[in-house]
Amino acid sequence: MNPAVVATWQPSYIALSYLISVLGAFVALTAATRIRAGASGISRFNALAAGVALGGVGVWAMHFIGMLALKLDVASSYSLPETAASLVAAVAGSSLALAFVARAPERLGRMLGAGFLLGLGVVVMHYLGMFGMRFGGYIRWDWGVVALSAVIAVVAATAALWLAFHTRTLPLRAGASVLMGVAVCAMHYTGMNAAEFVCTTANRVVAPRGFWYVDAMDLPTLVAAVSLALAAVIAIDQMFQHALTRRPLAARVAR
Repeated sequence: MNPAVVATWQPSYIALSYLISVLGAFVALTAATRIRAGASGISRFNALAAGVALGGVGVWAMHFIGMLALKLDVASSYSLPETAASLVAAVAGSSLALAFVARAPERLGRMLGAGFLLGLGVVVMHYLGMFGMRFGGYIRWDWGVVALSAVIAVVAATAALWLAFHTRTLPLRAGASVLMGVAVCAMHYTGMNAAEFVCTTANRVVAPRGFWYVDAMDLPTLVAAVSLALAAVIAIDQMFQHALTRRPLAARVAR
């Protein structure tokens, strides 16, 4: 039995993962501008919506689409508990970081602390998602590259938070989203470069089966379903905010 696992990459999925990351970043940047509710108040609903967009779409969905870009010569599946926990980590880290820095975005200490928190959430999400991967073998890690990916995550997260509160116009948000997509993908594919897949089974064509396991071939359906649900939450938020902004205008017109 040859323990080496042959890994190839599909450029189309890499490009798709980047586009999804940019989309999530753009929606998050837009929602982040409405997190502050008054002089010192915070809209938890808007913080959650921005966290869902950034963590759920821009990071989590990007990660698993990026995993589809990796083709191994051994069948694989994913454990749903770890996959779901990675989504919670990404959304929670993003929402908490955005809410924390929104109280005083001009303070460097808050920006750096929130950047570390968001970066930590991205790292936990990535490696928890990898831990949920099941195949006939194991992953050997290059811990130096793992550490590098963590540094990239924290730096990228800090930059993302700065952009979230310093981009006021549509062109600036679009440009910032493109840069954020590059940063998120850089962390993901650096982390993937830290993994060496080692096969320990003679039957490479049968994916591991078990309770709450999802075959890797079914992963696109799972990611699409969750992404659509997240998009629905964000759409509700957009309509809710639009209705709130129209109501004062209608009242003034009625007077």
